[in-house]
Amino acid sequence: MADGMAGGRLTTHVLDTARGRPAEGLDLVLDRLDGAGGRERLAETRTNSDGRCDAPLLDGASFRPGLYELTFRCGDYLRRNAGDLPDPLFLDEIPIRFGLSEARHYHVPLLLSPFGYTTYRGS
Repeated sequence: MADGMAGGRLTTHVLDTARGRPAEGLDLVLDRLDGAGGRERLAETRTNSDGRCDAPLLDGASFRPGLYELTFRCGDYLRRNAGDLPDPLFLDEIPIRFGLSEARHYHVPLLLSPFGYTTYRGS
C-alpha cells in the first residue's frame, strides 16, 4: 500500500433536513482503522455556516488507502437546534465506516434529522 496518494481528498457536508439548512456547529471526528481493531485519530473539527469543514479532512500526503470511520457527534447540535427532544436522544453519534481505495475526491455527506439520517458517496 502506498504511503500517500497525490490528488486524493476527503470532504463532508452536513445538511439539517428537519430545518432545511446546513448544520452549522456540528462536531465530527475522523479515524483511520487498522485490521487489528486499532484506530488513529486524524481529525477533529466542526462544521461551518455552510455545513462543511473549512478544509478537507484528508488531502495530499495524509490521504492513504484504507478503512476509515467518520463520526458525526450530532447530539449537542440537535439539542441546540431541534427543539423539544426526548432524553436520551434517538441519535447522539453517527459513525460512518468506509474505505478509500484510489486517489480521487471522496465526499461523505450526511442528511440529518433528529430521528434519521442518510449518507452516500458524493462527488
